[in-house]
Amino acid sequence: MSISCHPPASDALALDVRGLSVEFPTRKGVLTALSDVSLTIKRGEILGVVGESGAGKSMTGMAVLGLLEPPGRVASGEIRIGGKRTDNLGEAEMASIRGSMVGAIFQDPLTSLNPLFSVGQQLIETVRLHSSRSRTEARAQAIALLKQVGIPGADERIDHYPHQFSGGMRQRVVIALALAGNPQLIIADEPTTALDVSIQAQITALLRKLCREHGTGVMLVTHDMGVIAETADRVAVMYAGRVIEIGPVEEVLSRPKHPYTRGLMGSIPALGARVERLAQIDGAMPRLNAIPTGCAFNPRCLESGSRCRQVRPVMVAEGQGSVACLVHDGGVQ
Repeated sequence: MSISCHPPASDALALDVRGLSVEFPTRKGVLTALSDVSLTIKRGEILGVVGESGAGKSMTGMAVLGLLEPPGRVASGEIRIGGKRTDNLGEAEMASIRGSMVGAIFQDPLTSLNPLFSVGQQLIETVRLHSSRSRTEARAQAIALLKQVGIPGADERIDHYPHQFSGGMRQRVVIALALAGNPQLIIADEPTTALDVSIQAQITALLRKLCREHGTGVMLVTHDMGVIAETADRVAVMYAGRVIEIGPVEEVLSRPKHPYTRGLMGSIPALGARVERLAQIDGAMPRLNAIPTGCAFNPRCLESGSRCRQVRPVMVAEGQGSVACLVHDGGVQ
């Protein structure tokens, strides 16, 4: 049974996030985890989201999935998946969206697979949950999915349990589960971090191939710029809960505009280059209760001026992308 479908028009949006802010009320005040985040992902496109730990990458993905941990809440903005607004849905309705319109791939496949059920049982139930197929039809589709993600001997392996698969094969099964409901969008949060380098390359190549075949948009959350370079079409750089630069991968990686992005790129060793020390960004990501005024990156930025400590920069179109930086605009004094 064939499960591939023709991608829709290139301008169809799998995800449209506008002005998203996420807050966590506490006894000592409200903490803002995400502030005015805006981004889009077309059908069939992979958007990489990068930044240090605490930048807001995974939080953005959890907000899109409707899986914010209480007391976290969407304070403002809109989230649309496949044109349908989802940020204002109740839990029951959002649960029906997950799987059918948006899927998820997480870092450790063992957290996504139930060890008490065969992978076939889990795939078949997922297919039936989001379609009217009979169990026989769902099993045929589950086998087709396993074949498409590269599981050898899928007709037999469908009845095996998660512990009978290697780490790389388990991640392939998780990808099959994410695709089972034929969603328009997949949130992939560090999907290759737990795998060795050779398996990482296989999984990223598979993700890109399936994205094109299914016309599925992917938000690829990772700290690995190498994975971004190999897999993504565009990249969004986040810092302290904000998107500070976004654009085509080649443009952002080879000609970064924001000082933070340049710092990230400078900390990556170049193939064949011999250096005594890699560049580093002094300091650390600010805590949510201590985000500086003005540009949040200004205490760590070697190029900042007085205005950077007073004025919060806004995203400005530049080339094929956008950047939020007073230094880049030449107005730091």
